[in-house]
Amino acid sequence: MSVKISASDVNKLRQQTGAGMMDCKKALVEANGDFDAAVDYLRKKGAKVAASRQDRESNEGVIIAKTAADGKSGIVVEVNCETDFVAKNADFIAFAESVADAALAAKPNSLEDLKDIAIDGTKIADLLLDQTGKIGEKIDVSKFETASADKVIAYIHGNYRLGVLVGLSADVEGAEEAGKDVAMQIAAMNPVAIDKDGVDTKTIERELEIAKEQILAEGKPEAMVEKIAQGKLNKFYKENTLLNQEFVKDSSKNIAQFLDSVSKGLTVTVFKRIQLGA
Repeated sequence: MSVKISASDVNKLRQQTGAGMMDCKKALVEANGDFDAAVDYLRKKGAKVAASRQDRESNEGVIIAKTAADGKSGIVVEVNCETDFVAKNADFIAFAESVADAALAAKPNSLEDLKDIAIDGTKIADLLLDQTGKIGEKIDVSKFETASADKVIAYIHGNYRLGVLVGLSADVEGAEEAGKDVAMQIAAMNPVAIDKDGVDTKTIERELEIAKEQILAEGKPEAMVEKIAQGKLNKFYKENTLLNQEFVKDSSKNIAQFLDSVSKGLTVTVFKRIQLGA
């Protein structure tokens, strides 16, 4: 007498393996409800089993950055796989784009919330399992960031390996092009904050401590240490905070001056940067 297979049993096996619903049902029927035997059945039939991939590292993948139709919000998301070969696959990139689109519309607050979003009736968490089963590599979403501003620009750099969102203070003439230039600056120079007010106390203390050690090691008088250390900190701000950085495309200006030349008072209110595997 055959064992009755419930829908929840089928779903449990699907969650465990990433194999299709019908394949899971057939496997459970053939195995008389024995989960281990059902997994073996799927493997023997050549089904890609996600459970065997869960301990794998998925350090390859793509970064997708997008803005909403009104240009006032954006998302940047990292969708991972195991190999560069899969990362370059058009279907995998299209899947990552669909995840970004869904997240952009739903505005999730956490990675868990993002994976709970449904695309055509199926949660992203389940679609990731489907992709894992189909592709034969562990597929996951590891990071995402959102940004909102009067004008948000998205930029993808280096064959989907780095994504940037830049929020500007106003949607003025030339803002789109200027935002792209600033996004490219962020991609290349990796600033730690918009300006010195955005640098956290811990970083400032660390930079001052390093500077003081260097100054004392150089044999400078102790009375001058504080003043020289402050000068080194100002140099740190200039090199590592976005608005104070020298504009890569025109070294005669910093980013603040460049934006002001586009439109008086134009500035950056937010930026987000995600680099693959970083």
